[in-house]
Amino acid sequence: MISGWFGENGELFFEIELIASNGERFPVEVLLDTGFTTGFIAINSQDLDGLDWSLIVREIEMQTARGDVLFDLYEGRVIIDGQEFVIPVHVGEDLPEILIGSQWLDRMQLVVNKPIGILRLETVSSAE
Repeated sequence: MISGWFGENGELFFEIELIASNGERFPVEVLLDTGFTTGFIAINSQDLDGLDWSLIVREIEMQTARGDVLFDLYEGRVIIDGQEFVIPVHVGEDLPEILIGSQWLDRMQLVVNKPIGILRLETVSSAE
C-alpha cells in the first residue's frame, strides 16, 4: 500500500520510484490522471534523461485534453507499493507533472475517503 495526498485543487498525488537502467532509483511525485486511460505512466522527455530506458516505438499519436499529441513509448521500470513493474512509458513534451494512468487500477485498488484524508493505492491479490 502506498499513501498519497490531495493537492490544493483535489488532485491525487503519490510517490513512486523510477528505476534507471543502471539500477539507480529516483523517487518522484506523480499525479493520478483518470483521463489517461491508455497507459501506465507519462513523463516529460527531459525527465527521461539519466534513466536510459529502451525505446519501443517512436511517435505514436494519442488523444489528450490538449488535442492529438505525439509520444514516444519506452520500456520503463518502476516501483509501486514495494513491487517492481516493467511497463510501457509514454514520453512527450510539455507535461507539467509525471502522470500515472488509470491502467494501474487493473492491478491496484484506489482507496479514497477525502473527508478524513485517506488516499491509498494498494496491490490487489487475485484469488485464482
